[in-house]
Amino acid sequence: MTIARYVLAAIPIGLIAAAPAEAQIDNRDPARFVQTLAQTGFSSLKGPRAAARGKFRSILAQHFAVDAIGENLIRRWRPRISQAQYAQYRAAFPNFIIGTYADRLYDYADAGLKVVRVQNQGANAAVLTQVTKPGGRAAPVIWTLTRVGTGYKVQNLTVSGVNLAVAQGADFDSYIQRNGFDRLVQFMRSRG
Repeated sequence: MTIARYVLAAIPIGLIAAAPAEAQIDNRDPARFVQTLAQTGFSSLKGPRAAARGKFRSILAQHFAVDAIGENLIRRWRPRISQAQYAQYRAAFPNFIIGTYADRLYDYADAGLKVVRVQNQGANAAVLTQVTKPGGRAAPVIWTLTRVGTGYKVQNLTVSGVNLAVAQGADFDSYIQRNGFDRLVQFMRSRG
């Protein structure tokens, strides 16, 4: 899963910016949502990893379209798997994503996030940001948001031109072709 390792290592940089731990996430305005999500995501990951992962799990479950993301990644395989396999995948997916994101976020504690532009797209929005580590170059991160009720949730990220959903979907496809669907679920459980 080589592309996923590169891409998933880049995902967390979009969730960082220094802010007080008590920041509230405002998901009604796309720019404010990304900014407050970044602030809260970073501050939640301070301290011991076990406690940080618990806080981050709550943020991810609340503000990322986890079910839709997981569904899109196996869209090609959905007609070929049983209901039991699908249920096992859905149970393993949130912890897999949480574990992958949380483990890599610590490397970007000093980075800053700047909202550059928002493009409204009907019920969705794209928020272009720049993420910069001290002494480093700015990396463009596009947050694709989808409207859910009166607010937004994160549907996808594009980091330095790499669409994370497309890359992760390709990695899942490759893994399933080589090892089978059940082995993918076992792999996901081992990473969660």
